[in-house]
Amino acid sequence: MKLDYKRTFLVGLAFMSICMFWQMYDSIIPLILRNTFHLNDTLSGVIMALDNVIALFLLPLFGNVSDKCNTKIGKRMPFIIGGTAVSVILMTFLPIIDNVYFDNPAGGLLTGFIIILALLLIAMGTYRSPAVALMPDVTPKPLRSKANAVINLMGAVGGILYLIVTSILYSTARTAGLAHVDYRPLFIIVQVTMIISVAVLYITIKEPKLAAECQEYEKAHPEDDLEEVDESGISYTPKPVKRSLAFILISIALWFTGYNAVTTAFTKYAHVEWGMSLGAAALSVTIGMAVAIVSYIPIGELASRVGRKRTIIIGCAILSMCFLIMAVITFVLHAFSPVIYVIFAFVGFSWAAINVNSLPMVVEMCKGGEIGKYTGYYYTFSMAAQIITPILSGALLQYVGYWTLFPYGAVFVGLSIVTMLQVKHGDNRPNMPKDKLEMFEDLD
Repeated sequence: MKLDYKRTFLVGLAFMSICMFWQMYDSIIPLILRNTFHLNDTLSGVIMALDNVIALFLLPLFGNVSDKCNTKIGKRMPFIIGGTAVSVILMTFLPIIDNVYFDNPAGGLLTGFIIILALLLIAMGTYRSPAVALMPDVTPKPLRSKANAVINLMGAVGGILYLIVTSILYSTARTAGLAHVDYRPLFIIVQVTMIISVAVLYITIKEPKLAAECQEYEKAHPEDDLEEVDESGISYTPKPVKRSLAFILISIALWFTGYNAVTTAFTKYAHVEWGMSLGAAALSVTIGMAVAIVSYIPIGELASRVGRKRTIIIGCAILSMCFLIMAVITFVLHAFSPVIYVIFAFVGFSWAAINVNSLPMVVEMCKGGEIGKYTGYYYTFSMAAQIITPILSGALLQYVGYWTLFPYGAVFVGLSIVTMLQVKHGDNRPNMPKDKLEMFEDLD
């Protein structure tokens, strides 16, 4: 069995457009709040945290709701199309209000901006889980790590497209000396990209047909330990599977707690502890992201050979070790070393190994028809960690010392290895070929 890469890339179009939006949201909205509305960092931070708080509730909710939806165009497609349409409409008003307020400041405009922004975040939250759940819906279980690698790659493409567009439209030469920057062209490009992406997805991917084919495959290749039937004929998830689910969700929270703390505070840490410039620190993070992107597809192939659980544990071990090495460098050298660039390359590889395989393991444990619900579980634990860890790690940085950052990351990622060892379900079942040369046959 081989993954249909073309089809999977098309399935990833929705996630690509979502990632492009969030890249814009994270970079532009703080600038508008500060430069146009003149909000302080605290108020701006509270508003920027709304997306994670809203997502914490909406992602599992709409993942579950989409599981129970049954239309002629599928379970997920109505949410993807509807959520995209509403989001694109709401996005139109943000740069307009930004421009009007700059010319004629009025308190009502700020209120309107925040209300529309909140509605936009809700609209985006209604279809993220359905968009991600579409991949496992139309992909047989043994191929989901490879497919998730493609989905992650498409998300990275969305972010890269945004950065390219931004660098062209808002270069230093174009913005130097401007009292106010008009972001309408950028918003329009992102809106058009979102519309085209979802239109192509809808035209090329026939969700009901592909989902039915996938269900037929699952029926022909059942995994008896993942679902049982009681005396009344109602299926349920066995306790050992629930236990594995609980441990992998805890693992997800732990490694996001460690990783997100480091990536969020690294530029500030590098400046305070090593005297690095913003550009030099950002280069380290960029190297990690670049290596992660080029690692997605190979990691998917690796997991299909050695198993998802083993690949995740290897990734966690490498990531924890990288954080420990950077902690040692801080204690011993008290200065930046070019070795940091190499370490961040390993950080990118290890994060790819974890990220590509974790969602497939979660949805592997669900009963038929609950993929959206379990996708919501994944996002609940990952989002909760990303809300809590900046506060917790930030308190340690402020009251104990900046040296705590990398030990903090290493400890939490290390703890995720302990919990992952308790996960007994959700792995793929690789069939290793007798002839090692056969391993390369699927790579053509």
